[in-house]
Amino acid sequence: MILIDTDILIDVALDRQPFSDPASELIDCLQTGPKRAFVAWHTLSNFDYLVTPARSGADARTFITELIRFVAVAESGTDAIAYAARLGMTDFEDAMQVAAARACGARYVVTRNVRDFKHSPIPAITPAEALEALL
Repeated sequence: MILIDTDILIDVALDRQPFSDPASELIDCLQTGPKRAFVAWHTLSNFDYLVTPARSGADARTFITELIRFVAVAESGTDAIAYAARLGMTDFEDAMQVAAARACGARYVVTRNVRDFKHSPIPAITPAEALEALL
């Protein structure tokens, strides 16, 4: 199981090169098998907020609707936020990603900002590394 960070989804939706190719390959791979991936609840609102100015709100929502057909949303709540706050990571949003990964039992957080997760108890890997781990 993996948890997909917001940046991966934005890279795909906005075709941000050179990051979108490996991110798109990962998303394509996930579509063909059983649900093996999660996103954090807050990832979806962040995605909509960041993608809507570049595309229409309808496009962002369509992307989300398609995504949740093959990617599950990690359960979250008070305990997850408390855990994130205790992690001591510099970026609280990254800590929330880790808390979501913990809540869903993910082995990895998939992000292109691996260095931001160097103090994470759940290892961070790139989309290319995630593809290798899933295949």
